[in-house]
Amino acid sequence: MTYSIAIDGPAGAGKSTIAKVVSQELKFVYIDTGAMYRAIGLYMLRCGVAPDDEEKVCALLEEADVSIGYLDGRQQVFLNDENVSGLIRTPQAGDAASKVSVFGRVREKLVELQQRLAEKENVVMDGRDIGTVVLPNATLKIFLTASPECRAQRRYLELVEKGQGTSMEQVMKELLERDYRDMNRASSPLRQAEDAVLVDTSDMNIYEVSQTIIRMFRERTAQA
Repeated sequence: MTYSIAIDGPAGAGKSTIAKVVSQELKFVYIDTGAMYRAIGLYMLRCGVAPDDEEKVCALLEEADVSIGYLDGRQQVFLNDENVSGLIRTPQAGDAASKVSVFGRVREKLVELQQRLAEKENVVMDGRDIGTVVLPNATLKIFLTASPECRAQRRYLELVEKGQGTSMEQVMKELLERDYRDMNRASSPLRQAEDAVLVDTSDMNIYEVSQTIIRMFRERTAQA
């Protein structure tokens, strides 16, 4: 038997940061599903294909082999055997990921990989449809959110720290557009699973959020 923690929520809620901390403390494998979609988005950009062109994206999909590996305990994402972990963190790759992720065939391809990983390991997995689609029987489901202003501020500071020039207005615009796409896509839209616990991180720091989730997980498994 394996344990799994599903963390869903909108862009900028802190899912990846929290999932990494929780996985390290519990000694679980962390799986960043968004990175897989970013790899598909990156491939389409490299091929000169518009990420919102469903016909062309699906035609090239089988040429994009995405796999996950680990180096010193940290997830690495491979695209056709090339480690693209550093290349997928640009705003362009993130925007492309959001666009290709609305297509059912893209989601089917990556969900199958994610489910296979969770069958073999204790995992903390974050994304937008983990508790609703990928791991419907997860041990613990969390829906992590924060106010749009808080999420935009976090994303802005993250991009500035990486030396990627932008403005708060642009970050907020892109975040709201992404929220709309994620919540209104036909395939696996972003929504809180009925049995997920809502955690609003607007006024919480990383330690407070991670310890809240770890406490809930330990309480749940102690009662099992």
